Amino acid sequence: MNEQTFSLQPFPSTKSLLNWKIVGNIARNSNQLAIRYMLEGDLKEIALAKPTGGIAPLSNTRSRKHELWKDTCFEFFFGIKDSQRYWEFNLSPAGYWNVYHFDGYRQGMQEETAFTILPFNVQNQADGLALVLEVDLNKIVSADQAIEVAITTVIKHRDGEVTYWALTHQGADADFHLRDSFIVEL
Repeated sequence: MNEQTFSLQPFPSTKSLLNWKIVGNIARNSNQLAIRYMLEGDLKEIALAKPTGGIAPLSNTRSRKHELWKDTCFEFFFGIKDSQRYWEFNLSPAGYWNVYHFDGYRQGMQEETAFTILPFNVQNQADGLALVLEVDLNKIVSADQAIEVAITTVIKHRDGEVTYWALTHQGADADFHLRDSFIVEL
């Protein structure tokens, strides 16, 4: 098993970050990918999308939804090493999810239909929020293909401002799609 820990950094902005921290780990065992995010800090300052049907936030009901990056959303991107193709996974603490496939940098975006469900759990903890996903990548890549991963998070503040967190920020603007930021190899 290849496991790595991570700590995300905010894109430089004027927003006070309220002492938040986003850490976690990612592992690939055969072709099973497991990722755990831990958002540490005061959740009262974070805007969380409401789940379908008015269920309380941090519900474990799961449904596909578009444009999750407009709200608080845990994300990761991965591409096959030496290929322009890549995927974007979006996971909302409200239980929504989506996966997109791209042919190249922001080109040919399509919903990835190989997935009909993403099995992730959200836990509200005393010191923050944990989100854990385990996913079988066999539907989209073979186990012998090396992948490069970018781990990211979008945090929407209660005042409407958005901050962007990643392992590294390679562009002049926050841009999670830049292949230079796919720095975890699994």
